[in-house]
Amino acid sequence: MPKNGDEAMREVGNGLPVPEFETTAWTTPKPLAEATVGIVTSAALYPPGGEAFAAGDTSYRMIDSAQRELVLGHWSPNFDRTGVAIDLNVVYPIDRLDELAANGTIGAVAPRHVSFAGNQPDDVATIRVDSGPAAAAAMKDDGVDVVLLTPV
Repeated sequence: MPKNGDEAMREVGNGLPVPEFETTAWTTPKPLAEATVGIVTSAALYPPGGEAFAAGDTSYRMIDSAQRELVLGHWSPNFDRTGVAIDLNVVYPIDRLDELAANGTIGAVAPRHVSFAGNQPDDVATIRVDSGPAAAAAMKDDGVDVVLLTPV
């Protein structure tokens, strides 16, 4: 019997090498109640009228924290958009972060968040050495201490 897509992807993932390090870098983070938290998503979100993502696009978009109307630019035919259509927080949990900030669980919500397109070339080299570090620097400049990753 042929494997379904989930089984095939698990088999591929289980066969990938895992990096091993002699030492582990460690920093003591700021307490979460004092931390500014941002979102990094791979849902290819962008504001209406903004620049859409193209096939193989390794760039990113900064999303203003106040922006709630966003376009889901993830164009893979294998992606089910139903949950996002019902609640954007499935891929961009901005309302949940606002609630956590309001009740003191986190210090603050970042002023901007980052969106990448999840459908990338196999090596993702450009993201690893160019757009990824640039997005991280922008978030660091915004005072972000912690990011919530929402891979799609």
